[in-house]
Amino acid sequence: MQGIGLYLAYMGVAAGLWAAGYLIYIGLTPHKEIQLIRKGNAAAAWSLGGTLVGLALPLASALAYSASLLDMALWGAVAVAIQLLAFLLVSLVMRDLRAGIEADRTGYGILLGAVSIAFGLLNAGALTY
Repeated sequence: MQGIGLYLAYMGVAAGLWAAGYLIYIGLTPHKEIQLIRKGNAAAAWSLGGTLVGLALPLASALAYSASLLDMALWGAVAVAIQLLAFLLVSLVMRDLRAGIEADRTGYGILLGAVSIAFGLLNAGALTY
């Protein structure tokens, strides 16, 4: 149990980065995922769920491969920024993304969630340098 302090520090920083990524993401999206999910919108649930997993994947890699807490925090922040960039790229390509999510077109949500997870995996792999 002597490593519990380091565990809590690493976990706390990673959870903080994950939460910051989530908050920035919901600020970037033009639709209100939580409100839509509460109304039963599956597209919003798929989209947000994939994004949350996509954010966690590279953070897990940063946790596993970092040399120090500062190293993990810096690379974790880079990873979160890349994940947010993935959303912005999908938004540019699919101009009707907001309408698709709000109309509960499940395909839109699954696509956005899948892109988030795919970028998360690539992002995680890049962090294993």
